[in-house]
Amino acid sequence: HRFPGVLLQWEDFAQRNARPLLNRYRDRLCTFNDDIQGTAAVALAGLLAAVRATGSRLAEQRVVVVGAGSAGTGISDQIAAAMIGEGLSEPEARSKFWLIDRQGLLHAGQPSLDPAQQRYVQPLEGVAGWLRERDGRITLQEVVQQVRPTILIGVSGQPGVFTEEIVRAMARHVERPIIFPLSNPTSKCEAAPADLVAWTQGRGLIATGSPFPEVSWQGRRVRVGQCNNAFIFPGVGLGVIAAGAGRVSDGMFLAAARALSDCSPVLTDPAASLFPSLEEIRGVSRRIALAVAAEAQRAGAAEPTTPEELERRVDSTMWQPRYPQLRRWIKG
Repeated sequence: HRFPGVLLQWEDFAQRNARPLLNRYRDRLCTFNDDIQGTAAVALAGLLAAVRATGSRLAEQRVVVVGAGSAGTGISDQIAAAMIGEGLSEPEARSKFWLIDRQGLLHAGQPSLDPAQQRYVQPLEGVAGWLRERDGRITLQEVVQQVRPTILIGVSGQPGVFTEEIVRAMARHVERPIIFPLSNPTSKCEAAPADLVAWTQGRGLIATGSPFPEVSWQGRRVRVGQCNNAFIFPGVGLGVIAAGAGRVSDGMFLAAARALSDCSPVLTDPAASLFPSLEEIRGVSRRIALAVAAEAQRAGAAEPTTPEELERRVDSTMWQPRYPQLRRWIKG
């Protein structure tokens, strides 16, 4: 390799460039795109924790994603991969998704869909009797009425798109609706957490892309977890470098998501946040790194070692914020 020991992280590319660049280089370089894979992994981690809190399985969920760009399709790909890991076939997993973009629900026959979007188009016969707008669009409200989703994810950048009517319609049919308005910054969030808590009567499992304060609901405090990529990419990078992996696979991000979900406070307290606090990120990143490095070895992307040696490598690779004390010395 021309640059051994280098991990290249892509960040902030335009939608038209992000996935083509990732697809072009992912099998040639040790690289990943945080906006696609990191966002997907942290969202999946929150969903895995939420589903466990409901006593259900990811493979049983119905997922509506608003925003079918690189982030939305990346999240869908990662969730689908986890569903396949739970025993679904690829077509079965993809049938669990309804993606909505500016042209409404993605369905067969729409022009100008990219390959990532085409994987999630609904067959025309499946939506034949659904209500449409005058321009032919099938709206989010109609999708929620027809699908009765258990999971609603927003990466649209459209503030307020999760309206009270839509959220209440979802909550009527789901005991604990899982709602992730992930758009940044706060001004572009699909719904405010305080509204989501009220509209779901305190039953919603909520995470946001931006930081929000605690919400008060009927005398109890509801902490809103932040679905932040910072929980994922440091641990992934640490694990890849410590293991000496030559490539970054989707399996490594799935391992990272599962490791992060195991750190969720909601697993021990049903009223807690889906994500740990950022103050815990160092320990969380170490746990993710160990999972990523072990997956790299399992997949043949890194040389095998004993678990003890792998742990030693991760610990020795972690940066320690320690600086030598300097003393000023003036000669003679």
